[in-house]
Amino acid sequence: MTIIIDQPEFVEVVEKKVDVEKENELVLDGGFVVPEKKVDVEQKNELVLDGGFVVPDSNAFGHTFRDYNAESERKDGVENFYRNNHINQTYDFVKKMREEYSKLNRVQMGIWECCELLNDVVDESDPDLDEPQIEHLLQTAEAIRKDYPDEDWMHLTALIHDLGKVLLLPSFGALPQWAVVGDTFPVGCAFDESIVHHKYFKENPDYRNPAYNTKYGVYTEGCGLENVMMSWGHDDYMYLVAKENNTTLPSAGLFVIRYHSFYTLHKSDAYKYLMNEEDIENLKWLKIFNKYDLYSKSKVRVDVEKVKPYYLSLIEKYFPAKLNW
Repeated sequence: MTIIIDQPEFVEVVEKKVDVEKENELVLDGGFVVPEKKVDVEQKNELVLDGGFVVPDSNAFGHTFRDYNAESERKDGVENFYRNNHINQTYDFVKKMREEYSKLNRVQMGIWECCELLNDVVDESDPDLDEPQIEHLLQTAEAIRKDYPDEDWMHLTALIHDLGKVLLLPSFGALPQWAVVGDTFPVGCAFDESIVHHKYFKENPDYRNPAYNTKYGVYTEGCGLENVMMSWGHDDYMYLVAKENNTTLPSAGLFVIRYHSFYTLHKSDAYKYLMNEEDIENLKWLKIFNKYDLYSKSKVRVDVEKVKPYYLSLIEKYFPAKLNW
């Protein structure tokens, strides 16, 4: 089943004159507000869901978002994570994991059941937050819901985009963190230098393999990201789960799920030569989503029981009651 969605009007960041309390803020698509400098003490680290999405200028640890060099209690752990990730994510490893997990023969359960499992998961690759993942899912979904009330598929996509992190749990194989979370990137071609902690790729066997270390590697220009092997993790796993369980989410939703951690593409424009026309259109939605995925990470809690009925209705609309995982 194919769902046609209207493309949004995508605008560049524009300056907006506001009163003294909101001086120097930038306003993005859909009322998404990014302050250029520190806000008042009372507003710092505040997530405002009514009347627009107000973004703090620092993460839960007081640093700028995605700053992998900032001195914090998580810095060394995050860097060590990426060292293991970059050494072990080879073309052969990804091929093996995709073949194994595409069987979807481990667990049968509904989407909301999976959401609740994430209460036991913390992402060691994330320098911005150390809260359980269910908090981040609801923060992201609710922020998008406020600014894009008519795009219910996007609300649900936000809720489920990280569900693949259940790969860390015993019933899903208890995979190591480096095989589940972190930024993703293509394997089977050269590792772009914009990938975080790129230096550790020198210890990856594919780095010196002539079959995989050229610009295109095993791919061709414009082949489409659908045909590109991505480093294995929660993104690709949840994409497989949704697709093989016949979700009716539009292609843009599946694109967001599979590539939301592909920061070297949507932040640095790397690997665009592998994209086809459908990828280019879907990337517009991914860039909208990314603002909320990244900047909604805060210590502000969402009332789960209050919003649960709404998301259950979306799950029923776009997914079967039980899925194979």
